[in-house]
Parts: sequence; structure tokens; C-alpha cells
Amino acid sequence: MNRSRFLAVAASAVLALVPALTLPAVAARPASAASDLADSAASTNPAESARLPGPTGLHAVGRSTLHLVDHDRPDPWVPSAGARQLMVSMYYPARPGTGGATAPYMTTEEARLLLELRVPDATVPPEVISGVRTWAHKDARPAHGRFPLVVLSPGFTLPRATLTGLAEDLASRGYVVALVDHPYENAGTTLPDGRTLPCTICDEFSSIGGSTDGSAVATSRAEDVSFVLDRLTGRHPAWPHARVIDAKRIGMAGHSIGGSAAAATMAADARVRAGVNMDGTFFFPVPAGGLDGRPFLMIGAENRPPLDTTWDETWAELDGWKRWLTFDGADHGSFTDVPLLGELIGIPDTVPLPYGRSLALTRAYVAAFFDLHLKGVPQTVLDGPSPANPEVTVRLP
Repeated sequence: MNRSRFLAVAASAVLALVPALTLPAVAARPASAASDLADSAASTNPAESARLPGPTGLHAVGRSTLHLVDHDRPDPWVPSAGARQLMVSMYYPARPGTGGATAPYMTTEEARLLLELRVPDATVPPEVISGVRTWAHKDARPAHGRFPLVVLSPGFTLPRATLTGLAEDLASRGYVVALVDHPYENAGTTLPDGRTLPCTICDEFSSIGGSTDGSAVATSRAEDVSFVLDRLTGRHPAWPHARVIDAKRIGMAGHSIGGSAAAATMAADARVRAGVNMDGTFFFPVPAGGLDGRPFLMIGAENRPPLDTTWDETWAELDGWKRWLTFDGADHGSFTDVPLLGELIGIPDTVPLPYGRSLALTRAYVAAFFDLHLKGVPQTVLDGPSPANPEVTVRLP
């Protein structure tokens, strides 16, 4: 089975599926109707499921789900659908021993549509994907304190679940994480009313063949994220636990076009103080003169240049703290949970950097960046090569 059939391509960035090492199968009420729907629609079969690597921070992790509707903005891809709707998974530091069962990875219908879109001849049932086991407990009580907020945006065609491994880890390290689904841009997004919205622009933009198309997606995502920030930090927040968010410390990270959207969001919204692009073409160019001195981290696979000239162009424009990290042996999917999904559907391992290691590196460097810029904690690992991480090359200004 060809790995590239599972994942779309975003311009010159090849969205190839990264297989993984085999992982062993181990082992209060929802905050919104969306949680009820997602929980009931997901199927977990312990005999067939794997579990994400455990979070590395000191906090237990909670998760609740939000359904947000922007009544001031029609959906950019399907105007006949009415107002723009978003599904957001909120991960947060939690009090140990509170909350319900661990949260489902994705709904079965989301998994079915993902397989249908990217691996149409897959023989495994969608429950194998939806049944991936997580660590966050549904609607656990939040830990005491106020925490920085990090918004995560997934790659094109990919559901938000594919960044769960990173989201859970950031929450365990003391961050509130808003993991956003962008409907009609991914294989499927399940809404509280039971509908699962399919991808309507995946064929049209399957290769995101030019900067105009990619820029439109990145710009739309920037509007999505600004709306999410409004609803999380405004006077009447949509999330019941919004009091734990420190609205003066907000960052954003994204994979693929979600990484381009991080730059686009920072250009449009000064509330986002720090951004990370994980192996995404910069379809939305950083404005001439940079991002008003705000820090930006670029993490890529070793083959990004010369395939993607936007990274060199962006590097030259960034005017604040900046680093360019390269993970040797990685490819486009290595910064997500996609390698685990590939393993579960039987795609052989051909990538030098195994899934467990790529996830550990992604978690460590993304957290170090936000620890430095949102918490003010020095991070020497970002200042040059680390003997503990020989796969990582650090480019300094």
C-alpha cells in the first residue's frame, strides 16, 4: 500500500504518511452536547486499539468539547450551510482522580471518512482508528491556577484528533490547549446534532496547487482562530472553565497548512504572542518587516528545502526571536499521530525516525518554545545542538 494515499499533499510539501513502531495495546458529565455526541459515536475495542504515548508533564489531563458558531460569518466553503461552525477540543491541567472515562480519539464516522478519503481500499474497520486510546479524562475538574493558552490547528484533510498526542502533552505541562477542527477542510467533523460534515474542498485543493488557494485556507483558519479566542477570552466565554486561561499568554502551533495558519493568525491578531509551524508551506507569507518582533519556531523534516522555498523567504522576514529546527529522518507526518494510524492499518515502516521518537522530539521542542516565550523559563535546548537529541539540527539567526 502506498503511504501517500493516506494523506494529502500541500503544495511542495509532500503529505506522506509516516509509519510507526508497533505500539502495545494497553490500557462528570460532558461540557456540551458535542461531548455527548462524540462519546456515543466513538467505538473503543481494547482488543484492536493502541494507546497514545503517555503525557510527560506533572499534571493529569482533562478534556471537554465545544461547539462554536460564528453567526457573523458564513461558512467560507459552503455558504449554503449558514454560519461558520467549529468543533474545539479543550485540553487542560486537571485535578487527579476527577472526570469520567478517558476521552474518545475521534468518532467512528470521522474515522470512516478519513479512511475513505485517504485509504479507500483499507480493510480494517474504522473502529480501529476511532478506538485509539487516550489519556485525557472527560470533563475532569481543572487544576488550580491560571495557565497559558495554546491553539493547535491540524494539517489539510486531517481531523483535529491527529494532534492529540501533542495536545495531551502540552496540557500535562501546564497549558490549556484549544485543538480546533476546521469543517469542510478535513475528512470529517462530527457535530452535536449527529451530522458529520465531509470535506468539500479536498478534491479542489487536494494539492493546494498554488499560493492563492493555500493562502485562502490559511486566511480562513486565521479567522477561525480569532473567533475561538473571542469565545474563550471574552466577557461571556463559551468554555465553563475559561477562568483558568491567562489571556495575556497565548500561543499557536499548527501542522502543515495549520502551521501556515499560525503565521497568518499572528499577522492578523496581536493576541497571539508566539507561533510554531510544523512542516507546513508558508502559503500565507509573513508580512514584510515580520511579526512585530514576536517569536516564531519552524520545525521541519530534513527535505523541506529545496522543495519549499517559502521557508527561506519566511526565515529572512521574521524579525523576532526565531529558530529553524530540522528533524533528520522525519517526513511530513512525523509531527502528528498519523504514523500510529498508519501502523494500525498495516502500512509498513519505511521512515528512519520511528513514531515514538518523532513524537517525543515534537513534544519536547514545542513545549520548550512555549515555556520560554509564554512562561519565561530559559530553554538551552533551543540554543544549539543537544547531545541527547542528535536527530535535531538547530539553525540560529
